[in-house]
Amino acid sequence: MPIGVQSVIAVGLGALIGTLAPSAGEQMKILGEVFLNLVQVVVLPLVFPLIVLGIARMESVKKVGRIAGKAILYFEIVTTVILLIAVGLAKFTGIGKGAPVHGADAKDLDGMSQGIDFHELVLHAVPKNIFAAFGEGNLLGAIVFALLVGVAMAAIGEKSEPFASVLESVAAVMFKVVGYVIRVAPLGVLGFISYDVAYYGFGNLRSLLGFIAVVYAGLAIVVGVLFPLIAALYRIRYVELMKSIAGLAGIAFVTRSSESVLAPLMGKLEAFGLSRSTTSFVVPLGYSFNTDGSVLYQAAALVFLANAYGADTSLPALLLMVGVLVILSKGMAGVASASIVVLIAAGNSVGLPAEGIALLLGVDFIVDMARTGVNVIGNSLAAAVVDSSEKRRETKRGGRDTSGSPAEADAPALTKEPAQ
Repeated sequence: MPIGVQSVIAVGLGALIGTLAPSAGEQMKILGEVFLNLVQVVVLPLVFPLIVLGIARMESVKKVGRIAGKAILYFEIVTTVILLIAVGLAKFTGIGKGAPVHGADAKDLDGMSQGIDFHELVLHAVPKNIFAAFGEGNLLGAIVFALLVGVAMAAIGEKSEPFASVLESVAAVMFKVVGYVIRVAPLGVLGFISYDVAYYGFGNLRSLLGFIAVVYAGLAIVVGVLFPLIAALYRIRYVELMKSIAGLAGIAFVTRSSESVLAPLMGKLEAFGLSRSTTSFVVPLGYSFNTDGSVLYQAAALVFLANAYGADTSLPALLLMVGVLVILSKGMAGVASASIVVLIAAGNSVGLPAEGIALLLGVDFIVDMARTGVNVIGNSLAAAVVDSSEKRRETKRGGRDTSGSPAEADAPALTKEPAQ
């Protein structure tokens, strides 16, 4: 039975158990936690060698900088457009007016950071102990260290080949382990859905249906309109790309964890025709700086709270919200409960009380599923865009070269069919 079908069945069973036997449903959370632990234990041992090898085999350090620059510029432009879409949609629908925010329980926010410390973010990206960073699951720190190692390997040339062979073996073994882990994904789905339905219930749904609907509508516009336009601009087969990653986006949706599909996602993108060097660098970087679904949720939530408290929602005020989120959303890497933390920090910046956010926590798991799935799709498209841009550049360079060999080498990759 396909893994997607198993996951759908698990969703149904989980909802049933959570509804009919809430105590048992809460206990089944351990299945989801075990699955996530299995995923997280293999993420860094796989991502690290892939990034190192991808950078070490680039033709120059200049190319590394060019790809990083393209990726970050793309992340910034696309997330800003998504923020504008979310704010506009939330303003048009008027969500939040009359919402019972004054009855929210601020205790739900206890122990959660009230802001983002950019000083700590920089230190998080440059850890003093790489083994401690691995132990903490510090993906951003691992990316920075892998970048340094990859550049050093490229600089010393043939002397690095033995180490490269070891990294290739590690990556191959980790890919095999990921295959084993993904097979138990339906059990993780069963555990998480049982727990979510049993613990959160559907008590707040009625008062927050408008908010949920706006978030889902905004995400649908992003996936169904914005992303296809970007794909068409770069001549990317968007429908084929979606088909190749649909199962993984579905797993991310129900587990509410994009890390659960990071490793197999890079494999799928390579099978789709993207180069390993681009994929292994852009996708992990996007997990830290390109959270398309999360920024849409945060923008919609800010407008919801502004309407609920009767705050200013004029055009200048809305643009201020967008500006604040553009800055704060780039500080999400390495922050626990990142979307909520950014929302608290942004709310404080524009004068909204943090207590109102407690009301949204009751339905957070519902919108979290959708925004996580969109994050996976957005990062896949980002990798495809950067890869397409690089291949176009190399093809143009090859056209100017009388030998034509670079263009001939890369031309098949532009039309490569996805692996079955």
